[in-house]
Amino acid sequence: MPDAPATAAAPRLDPTNPFAQPSALPYGLPDFAAVQTEHFRPAIAAGLDAQRAEWEAVATDPALPDVENTLEALERSGDLLHRVLVVFHTLASSVGGDEIDEIETDIAPQLAAHSDAFWLDRNLFARIESLTNAAPLLDLDAETGWLLQEYRKNFVRAGVQLGDADTERLKELNSRLVTLETEFSQRVVKAMEAGAVAVTDPARLAGLDDGTLAALARSAKDRDSHAGHLITLGLPTQQPLLAQLDDAGLRAELLAASQDRGAGVDDASDTRATLLEIARLRAERARLLGYEHHGAYVAENATAATSTAVNERLARLAGPAARNAEKEADELQEMLDADPSVADGTALQAADWTNYAEKVRRDRYGVDDAVLRPYLDLDRVLADGVFFAANQLYGLTFHERADLAGYTPGVRIWEVREEDGTGLGLFVGDYYARSGKRGGAWMHHLCNQSHLLGRHPVVVNNLNLTAPPEGEPTLLTWDEVRTCFHEFGHALHGLFSDVRYPTLSGTSVPRDFVEYPSQVNEMWMANPAVVERFARHHVTGEPMPAELLAKVLAVAEYGEGFATTEYLGAALLDQAWHQLTPEEVPTDPEEVTAFERTALANAGVGLELVPPRYRSTYFNHTFGGGYDAGYYSYIWSEVLDADTSVWFAEAQIAGDGGLNRLAGQKFRDKLLSRGNAQDPLQSFRDLTGRDPRIEPLLARRGLQD
Repeated sequence: MPDAPATAAAPRLDPTNPFAQPSALPYGLPDFAAVQTEHFRPAIAAGLDAQRAEWEAVATDPALPDVENTLEALERSGDLLHRVLVVFHTLASSVGGDEIDEIETDIAPQLAAHSDAFWLDRNLFARIESLTNAAPLLDLDAETGWLLQEYRKNFVRAGVQLGDADTERLKELNSRLVTLETEFSQRVVKAMEAGAVAVTDPARLAGLDDGTLAALARSAKDRDSHAGHLITLGLPTQQPLLAQLDDAGLRAELLAASQDRGAGVDDASDTRATLLEIARLRAERARLLGYEHHGAYVAENATAATSTAVNERLARLAGPAARNAEKEADELQEMLDADPSVADGTALQAADWTNYAEKVRRDRYGVDDAVLRPYLDLDRVLADGVFFAANQLYGLTFHERADLAGYTPGVRIWEVREEDGTGLGLFVGDYYARSGKRGGAWMHHLCNQSHLLGRHPVVVNNLNLTAPPEGEPTLLTWDEVRTCFHEFGHALHGLFSDVRYPTLSGTSVPRDFVEYPSQVNEMWMANPAVVERFARHHVTGEPMPAELLAKVLAVAEYGEGFATTEYLGAALLDQAWHQLTPEEVPTDPEEVTAFERTALANAGVGLELVPPRYRSTYFNHTFGGGYDAGYYSYIWSEVLDADTSVWFAEAQIAGDGGLNRLAGQKFRDKLLSRGNAQDPLQSFRDLTGRDPRIEPLLARRGLQD
């Protein structure tokens, strides 16, 4: 839906409500310090009414449709609603709490009905259709022509051409689905919190360093746990501490707690009935809209275009990935057999995998997290890694604004400036886990760039790092460093947006393209000029020894069989659920596990030792909304990423691996700045001069047949 300025509802809202007027803070940053929970309901109600009135004015305008009175008017609508919802959704995902959850549950069906009021409005569609028919005579610029095409396509996909009875059923489905997706996400958070593993005997925590132990003790204290230490869960199946814990029993307990989330451990967090109803209703909606299944509906609006194309790509990768994982399993079993602390004949278990893989990294490469962490301080990773690479590629500088308040303590804000000192926007960093915050890592906008509206971008990166004890540094794993670079790639995509219309801004590209810029940004963490700056001892400042650094870069290639199979397991589960007809969706929650097992086996990735990255019961990407039938996007985007890495290497100057202003500026101009203002694959062609090739990805992941 459009999210642009208009102030029609402001008089209906108490002027003391902080949402009554646009924020006066730099770059339109919301005034979080002024917002209280009681401000949301009246502001949302006023915002809904205001935007409905704005849409009605467009729909009933007696003048012939033109760009200004139709497209631009729609793009300008909804300023008040946008202001309140960006703040509310930020708090719902990053802070949570019972009050926020209650409001979220209440407004979900209201927002679904609001969306339907727009996309199912036949009068609005008639104006879009009229403009479309007249387009050849209007001499539209390319971006406006693309926006018009997107509006028409989305009206049709939303069901505006359905008959009255089908339209009413569609509204019912949309309302129920958004309620269920909200319920699923909230239950996932509850399940993640309920699944935390309490440890009363500190001897069971052998293998953990002092900093980690202190963080677990703090977690126990923060949650009023009676245990001395509390291992909280992250969103994916594999938990980071599995790699470090020596106690095999505790490893098994931790992985079981992770995998059992949402599967009936307690009623409040059981997600099975919810996910089954979501799958069934999505399938019914797809059929109503004329599609074979929900997967086909989603793929049509992505660069993949068809579920057949998605299935073929995943199938091509699954076989080689599983074979590589099986070879890695044999190697780990040999290591376990040679471990004198393990009884003869002990078979490798899924909970042992990352632990023994870490031993391979340590024994073969001399690298493990305990060795690396002292060199990976979050502050230095950001300043001398993430921000330094952005400076070398794009000329950006970052200036922390302690005068600006985030939405909760610990959130940091930087002003981002161009090479000539011109302000570009704001970057907000929310790096720590907290009770109520959803798991994983993500980027979102507080303000979308738009020349039409005179808006600069304000973007947020969210991680879920364990906060260290007061006064101690935040020391990262190598994977957490990668996540910092990945999420900042999304941030750059939003910051560099240079388009007229807010609907086309920044990361509004198809799902299976949106991960591409973020994956490209990961490559700079291993660039010698970057890593030698941020990989320094947090006490002495000494750089990571050259020999250790070489091993770190070499070890990055180890374990691709596990990583790819784990990912594909989740991607294939997502497709399996969303390529069902309504009648094929199981009805009994007890059938969820059996469905998973069959789907993974049929796809060739049903390895007991490599559970999928997300089991269905906590697969928030797909059942919480946003990546439904689209989790394949990461590997699809990586085709573009791997090919672009080759392009950067070809653009290198004096051996800098492409880390130079010339290459960076071209990547920014041709791709990052374009948002969704044209076919994203055309942006890729404009950059590289060719269509994407899969071979670089196959080589990177060792998946050549």
